[in-house]
Amino acid sequence: MPLVNYTEDPLHVLHPKDGAAGTDRPKALLAAVEEDPDPLLKLAAAHVVSSQQFSREELLQLFRLAAQYETTPALMHLPLAGKILISAFYEPSTRTRLSFESAWHRLGGAVMSITDPKSTGIAKGESLADIAEMFNNYGDVLVLRSSDGEAAHNMLENLRIPLVNAGNGIDEHPTQALADVYTLAKWRPELFTGPVAPEDRIKVGIIGVPSRMRTVRSLLRLLSLFPEAIEEVVIISREDENFDPGQREELEEAGLKLRVVHELDPLLPELDVVYINAIAWVGDTFESMGEGLKLDRNSPLKKGAVILHPLARGDELSTDLDDTPHNWYFAQARGAVFVRMALLTSVVRRISQVMDTPEG
Repeated sequence: MPLVNYTEDPLHVLHPKDGAAGTDRPKALLAAVEEDPDPLLKLAAAHVVSSQQFSREELLQLFRLAAQYETTPALMHLPLAGKILISAFYEPSTRTRLSFESAWHRLGGAVMSITDPKSTGIAKGESLADIAEMFNNYGDVLVLRSSDGEAAHNMLENLRIPLVNAGNGIDEHPTQALADVYTLAKWRPELFTGPVAPEDRIKVGIIGVPSRMRTVRSLLRLLSLFPEAIEEVVIISREDENFDPGQREELEEAGLKLRVVHELDPLLPELDVVYINAIAWVGDTFESMGEGLKLDRNSPLKKGAVILHPLARGDELSTDLDDTPHNWYFAQARGAVFVRMALLTSVVRRISQVMDTPEG
């Protein structure tokens, strides 16, 4: 192996972390949304199971608080000091688990983490109802991820602490959708904060299958709260059936204009936002979908278009796009921490302690 001078090689030199880096976008969002704590007070002690349960007003105030956190590297006080998060991840996860735990630590709380159901009473046949009863005594909030689409729902009756759904089977992933739309709100705050002229509306392309991908299902539900900002949502899929019964009708009744196409490249020059995912979790494994639907530096992307991806990615999203202005998927992952901070603060009824934090 070649000798390397680790003191001079730029790949081995750490660069100082700038706590204010990248805060211009959240500051613009912060300025665009007028503060109103009332919608967030409605989330106090509430379970968060579906993106369907959020109102437009709750989203805007969550995004405002998330932007407040993102632009304030050092919190004036730690609203969750003394509180305990039970992080129960019964399905593989990197970004979701770590971003929840990072969010909780940044707010001053402590974390108990479960990453393998075999290490719990589930391996002995213990019921979810009994496990929920135990969780009541051990923590203040439960964040649950499970390959079982019914797990989150089945624990609710026995839980006396709030549950936050971190992904349940192919059903929903509401906090990922919060991170997705928070990214768009930072990109163009005017789409979410007032009347949008027809010529300013965006066309969104979603490469995925709404009936099989929980990220896509939850994202569409949140987008349906802002139909006046969206000219059209185009689903790009190679599947014959893309919606569950009633799913498309629900979205169209909310005001979204939907279209399904099978080819990607002919559509790309029209799209302002391209959301791409290729993984659907089914049981204890995953399905790869959208064979041949890929993005790379040669894709005919519209100038100014942004790409979102919930990550982890595979061949569907080339790394040669990472250093282009189209890359908003890293910002999407970064923002997930702050929007989860906002949600957890609200759910644990500590919103009054942070609404007066100075804006950074």
